[in-house]
Amino acid sequence: MVDTMALLHPFSRTARAPRTTPRPVTGLPADDEVLLDAPDDRLGPALVAAARGEHGPAAALLAATRATAAWENRDRYARRLAAFAHSRPQWLESWYAHAPHDPDVLLLRAQLAVDHAWRSPARAEWLREVSPLITAAARGDDRDPVPWRLALDHARGTEAGPKYFGELWEAALRRAPHHYGCHVAALRYLAASWQGFHLECFDFADRAAQDAPPDSLIQALPSRAALAYLTEGGGAEVPRERLDAAADRAIALSARFPVADPWPAEIRNKLMYVLVRLDRWQDALAEVHRIGPCATSFPWDRMSDDPLALFLRVRGDIRARAAGLATPSRYPRSERGGRAGSGDH
Repeated sequence: MVDTMALLHPFSRTARAPRTTPRPVTGLPADDEVLLDAPDDRLGPALVAAARGEHGPAAALLAATRATAAWENRDRYARRLAAFAHSRPQWLESWYAHAPHDPDVLLLRAQLAVDHAWRSPARAEWLREVSPLITAAARGDDRDPVPWRLALDHARGTEAGPKYFGELWEAALRRAPHHYGCHVAALRYLAASWQGFHLECFDFADRAAQDAPPDSLIQALPSRAALAYLTEGGGAEVPRERLDAAADRAIALSARFPVADPWPAEIRNKLMYVLVRLDRWQDALAEVHRIGPCATSFPWDRMSDDPLALFLRVRGDIRARAAGLATPSRYPRSERGGRAGSGDH
């Protein structure tokens, strides 16, 4: 992990409290009420059952996402269930032994294998070995775009060429032209190819958002590009107006969801970071209210070993500035800090 203070310049500039009486910012949950990566009402019972070694609820949950073509839900649940299986794999092993051709267990095994390989120093070599698992997941249900998101991540990790990546990308689009996870994977491949978030990355994100429905998660793709630009750096300077436009798109999307909803929580946490880096404190405060108690590991785990503590510290800084208790940041709005950790592959 990089030093948090070196990365989050605006966040680390806590102000001296003035002698005036503070103007409280009300309506927010207390620090001890904020939860990290809280599951929704459907994922929660599946995780509880998995902790008991039971795979049935997880199987039913993922089967329902296929039956209803709820691919965004499927992608998110697959990530969370695979992350749980990393430390407690017995329920997944039992499931695979019971139903080795189940498309849902094949997807989880592929996700788990990719996650494991990505954490290895020998990433490219390990990733090549998991190719058969991704292929098996893709064949499990030909409609499912999530294995193709895995294939796109795999291509980036193995430094596959653009022709091969383009074939994977076309296959993903045929299954779900507006799947957020596949678009994020493509965005990150472009950034890796350019060795930084060049304007071409923003062009890709903007075009995708323009083509997507107003309620699609892809409306937040430009802000994802802005987040990567602000944390990872590299490439050409991105004009401030493009960063603001990306944030505005994500704000409009966030406003479509209920307050304190776990579903858009990660989108909102990423947006909160971008808004603070742009010194848009009132907009950041509005997003804090929408987030409510739903903190997420990403993006804070890219900058700290304690993402919840960092989220709470940033939230406190936002509240202080909105209440007039902090001096403005002395840093240029477009300044980028050091390179963040690459925990989110």
